[in-house]
Amino acid sequence: MLSIKNLHVTYGGLHALTDVTISAAKGKLTTIAGPNGAGKSTLFKAISGTVTPSSGSIYFEGQDLAKIRPCDRPLLGIAHVPEGWQIFKTMTVLENLEMGRLASQKKINWLDELERIFQLFPILAEKKSQLAGTLSGGQQQMVAIARGLAASPRLLMLDEPSMGLAPALVDTVFERISQIHRESQLTVLLVEQRAAEALELCDYGYVLESGKVAACGTADQLTKDPKVRHAYLG
Repeated sequence: MLSIKNLHVTYGGLHALTDVTISAAKGKLTTIAGPNGAGKSTLFKAISGTVTPSSGSIYFEGQDLAKIRPCDRPLLGIAHVPEGWQIFKTMTVLENLEMGRLASQKKINWLDELERIFQLFPILAEKKSQLAGTLSGGQQQMVAIARGLAASPRLLMLDEPSMGLAPALVDTVFERISQIHRESQLTVLLVEQRAAEALELCDYGYVLESGKVAACGTADQLTKDPKVRHAYLG
């Protein structure tokens, strides 16, 4: 579904990504793990079009994203949930979800889709009329993920969904991500610093270090890799 080959991204002469080649298969959950500054978020920005690669290619369902304007990429079925709970804080929870719905070209019953989202995140149903900015950090993260789902995407990109959350809330968020993938067979690309939890969820994973792919493989292969275990899994 998503194929990235020999991708290079440079900021002011500094190499954020160097010769990165990854792919995300349809219906699978793919993890991109690694430390801060590894280039994980830059990779997502390149897919979304908010940064321009200096070389390399990104194809989504056979389409060259270099030829697709950033504002049109969500219409292809790409939903990017950025790090840091970037929601519309002065709008209600329901209004945030309706904004996500605007990015969808699928003809589905919105009330049915909304009910499915509220089944995943019951707390959002309770607080649908509340301003999103007044919610807790964990609830705001749920709004961000739910807004991505509201677009009925074919590819859901989640950037550091555990960032800033208490451990108990991290477990809840990862459980929901696993449930979304398991029940809908949605293609998920997950960027996450918490390698142990992220690799546990994935069908296939990559480890980025200093803008380069340092390791890749199935969850079992990566968790058994001595270098990965030493650096990320304790």
